[in-house]
Amino acid sequence: MSAKPKRGPERRVMYVESKSGTIEGVAARIGWVEFSKTGQTIYYRGLMLQKGVVPRGNCFDVITGDVYWVSDVKKRGSNTHPDNLDLEVEIDPDALDEYRRIRST
Repeated sequence: MSAKPKRGPERRVMYVESKSGTIEGVAARIGWVEFSKTGQTIYYRGLMLQKGVVPRGNCFDVITGDVYWVSDVKKRGSNTHPDNLDLEVEIDPDALDEYRRIRST
């Protein structure tokens, strides 16, 4: 009998960037996201983002079809997608302590 494969945490702080607009007024945010049991759907601020259908690293909103870049928070701080290095990024207040912890480890 084989062990069940391990998945990452069901909730963690991640970088979320809209490729077609804004997320509550800014192009990119860092905040707590939650994952479905399969890990293929990401929930963030009312968005339901589906993985695996668009190019790697991208997700799409299942309601609007808008595309998002979702990635882990980088220790070095360069979270923006390489195509959008000059974006303003806002960190959700409830994620600030965890963001600082990630950056300092």
